[in-house]
Amino acid sequence: MVLIERKVVLMRFTIISRPDDHSKEVSDYLRRRCEETGWKFDESDFELVLSVGGDGTLLRSIHEHLDKLDHISFVGIHTGTLGFFTDYTDKEIDAFINDIRQDECNIEKAPLLKFSSPQKEEIFYALNEVRIESLLKTLSLDVYIDGEFFEHTTGSGICVSTQAGSTAINRALQGAVIDSGLNVLQLCEIMPIAHKSHHSLRSPYIMKSDRKILVKGEDLSLAHAGYDHLETDLNGISEIMISTSDKYVRFARYRKYSYLKRLKESILKGYLNDNLDFFVLFIFLNFLNFGGCISILFLDNGEIFMMIPKAIK
Repeated sequence: MVLIERKVVLMRFTIISRPDDHSKEVSDYLRRRCEETGWKFDESDFELVLSVGGDGTLLRSIHEHLDKLDHISFVGIHTGTLGFFTDYTDKEIDAFINDIRQDECNIEKAPLLKFSSPQKEEIFYALNEVRIESLLKTLSLDVYIDGEFFEHTTGSGICVSTQAGSTAINRALQGAVIDSGLNVLQLCEIMPIAHKSHHSLRSPYIMKSDRKILVKGEDLSLAHAGYDHLETDLNGISEIMISTSDKYVRFARYRKYSYLKRLKESILKGYLNDNLDFFVLFIFLNFLNFGGCISILFLDNGEIFMMIPKAIK
């Protein structure tokens, strides 16, 4: 993401909310407070989109307004289950109102991926990632980067992610989390299969954001292309080009932004808090069972590993 600091007064706004009752209540209160500051609620001609929900709601907001991205910015209010992109919680509406009264914000720009096929004229866009995948059939894919053959991979598909998407599905595929401000793409294989006749990279590959990735497959009819929370079938398609587009999502940051803090609070802290009681009990029981030798816990993308010492005779 690229950070651009500017002074800005946004007067026209709209709200996109999750359909649950709590999010609707938060949206009503948010609208009332914003209008009290002099902002105008306008569902057709707006400068700022206030997304009330989680990351899924924000992604939906972005995809609904692809044709307006050059003129609008987004702020996320978290009421959902995952809020990595959101800046405020449902209990911080008054703090948000206080921040916007300062009339200053930073605009953070996140580039979108695009993908298309010569066999299909439509162009699709994604903030997080593009996935060529199939759960019903093993895919045999040839991957080219900037016109040069890179690898042949066999498995459930591939995932190409942006820096913004490095904490999403990419992370679940053991991909690297990319620091904010780095304009890169990342290629991960989805459940690759090792074969005696060939071996793919089987490791995330991070590349410059201006690389162009061509994916070829003889039969993709049983596969689909996933892009963020959406998908499209690949009937009649044998090759797909994936690259960084010239479209950007603009996030309006009205409070000080720390990518490291966001990682800790959205991923690390949340996971530890949810499992803290279990961890304490788990370690204590092993302390007793193994004569005072504490087992070792490893946390790796949500998985728990333990090294059990040999019984002391």
